[in-house]
Amino acid sequence: MKEATGELNMTVITVVAIAAIGAFFYAFVWPAIQTSIKQSTRCANALNCSCSGDTCTCNYYEDDGSISTDTITCPNNDPSAE
Repeated sequence: MKEATGELNMTVITVVAIAAIGAFFYAFVWPAIQTSIKQSTRCANALNCSCSGDTCTCNYYEDDGSISTDTITCPNNDPSAE
């Protein structure tokens, strides 16, 4: 009976540890990944860019297809084209 109780305790500890790791990922890592994906997508859909050095300030297409009134800062992929 002691062995079964010990195995149950280890199972509970393992499940709690996995849940804690999942909660940490969901709370801290996943929002950063989503923000990075949105930034990359907006830079890929950039238009009306004004570049200076290594960065460009651009408008971008919204999800509904309209042009955003906000601007976004994107990397300048062609620094020689200033």
